[in-house]
Amino acid sequence: MNKVDILAFGAHPDDVELGAGGILAKHVRAGFKTAICDLTYAELSSNGTVENRQIEAERAGEALGLTARYCLGFPDRGLSGTKEQILLITQIIRQLKPKIIFTPYFRDRHPDHVACNRLVNEAIFDAGIKKIITPGNEEIHRVSKVYHYFINDLADADVIVDIGSVYQQKIAAFNAYQSQFGRQENNAVTPLNKPNFFGMIEGRDRLWGQQIGVTYGEALVSARAISLSYLL
Repeated sequence: MNKVDILAFGAHPDDVELGAGGILAKHVRAGFKTAICDLTYAELSSNGTVENRQIEAERAGEALGLTARYCLGFPDRGLSGTKEQILLITQIIRQLKPKIIFTPYFRDRHPDHVACNRLVNEAIFDAGIKKIITPGNEEIHRVSKVYHYFINDLADADVIVDIGSVYQQKIAAFNAYQSQFGRQENNAVTPLNKPNFFGMIEGRDRLWGQQIGVTYGEALVSARAISLSYLL
């Protein structure tokens, strides 16, 4: 595996795209290497199949310009935080050696999103412990910064990134998941495929953009105090 600058974790394919897709695309455009690691295949989703969802995830990754995408294949609704699960997350952190990690915000209506946050935070800590041995005997790695992105909820942001220049890429990544967000024949009606769902996402992005004087923004919460040498 090649090293990346930013590694974003999601419980399901499409989580990262909704909350931080624009930030990833913007960093790709600036020359940084980015990757997404989905913890599950989302096999319990009301619509679509695992196979089709993986194709959609690949297309979404292409729209954002990702360096790579991975799936650890943990059970959907089974992010129990076993030692084995945390160890595999620790392993991929050590393999990719990201400077920055994104996880879902720690409050969310979906329990898997909250569990993803918890598991990844434990793995980030373990990745720096020498006596914890991963399956491939990878060397330790300490992450410089950890940020939480929003999927379903809102809260005060520590960082808002202007994503106006790459917003069409975020839309393309969203549209890649037609099995989830499209109104296809025989699909069950869910909150994700109601006509106003992307309007909610766009409205949230506009709200955050307005706070920094731009059209669209994506917000992050910092896991630690943000270090600055000067204010000007």
